[in-house]
Amino acid sequence: MRVVYRLAAGRDIAEARRWYEARRLGLGAEFRQAVRAVETVLATYPDAFPKVYGEIRRALVRRFPYAIYYRRLEADVLEIVACLHTSRQPTGNLDER
Repeated sequence: MRVVYRLAAGRDIAEARRWYEARRLGLGAEFRQAVRAVETVLATYPDAFPKVYGEIRRALVRRFPYAIYYRRLEADVLEIVACLHTSRQPTGNLDER
């Protein structure tokens, strides 16, 4: 299974990584590593997580209060549409991100 990122999702991850890195050296890299671990699980078990908005599913990032929102584009392609802090409600339509 191939995983692709929407531009907005890449920005979400980069912003969170910078924030964590500013708090403690190396923590941003740990955050990115945790996101990659979720990506690996998604690629292996794409239907394992609950649908939360239409066809969009949500997977939680271990150790960090973030969720990955994704959907299947094709039989062998997943699209990550957002990476949001779990304290924030997704605003607007996740399809439009």
